[in-house]
Amino acid sequence: MKISRLLPLIVLLLCLSAICLTAMAQEVPSVLRPPKGSPVALVVFEDLQCPQCARAAPLLAQASQTYKIPLVQHDFPLPMHNWSMNAAIMARYFDTHSKSTGDAFRLYIFEHQREILPDNLRGFAEKFAAERKVDLPFVVDPAGKLSALVLSDRDLGKTINLDHTPTIFVVTDRKTGNPYVEVKDLSQLYATIDAMKKP
Repeated sequence: MKISRLLPLIVLLLCLSAICLTAMAQEVPSVLRPPKGSPVALVVFEDLQCPQCARAAPLLAQASQTYKIPLVQHDFPLPMHNWSMNAAIMARYFDTHSKSTGDAFRLYIFEHQREILPDNLRGFAEKFAAERKVDLPFVVDPAGKLSALVLSDRDLGKTINLDHTPTIFVVTDRKTGNPYVEVKDLSQLYATIDAMKKP
């Protein structure tokens, strides 16, 4: 008899739980979702002058290739770094030639990070461009469009309360549960991807 009285309450609680879970899944920011058609992706907010970003970049590129999942890179130049904003703008310029050229430039900058200063950043960009037979104009961003893209990425990071680089997420297209996880320990990157790929 008591169960029959509790049954409507139980049904109501289950319905409310389902509604809450659906609402929570819908509240996940789009930046923490994979690109359309990909069930899993890596998302990173990085600063080209950040030493830890330089250590993470080749590992992320390798993980992306190993698992055949997208690597979505966002610029997050930190205010204390004196050439990272200009490097990010140059990376965006190389992106206009091809995404792979932009990605190669980022890895090139990370590889030479310890040698780069505000005064010689342009020289590194010129050498990279010459090796790939890409024209590098004297003024890379005359209309400020590339700078706006970098600042848009930084603002996107701020909307999810980002405060450090690199900030790395493994994101999924799951509608329930936790659809993303921040990777704080790079030694756990592959294990995290494996766990997030499981249904």
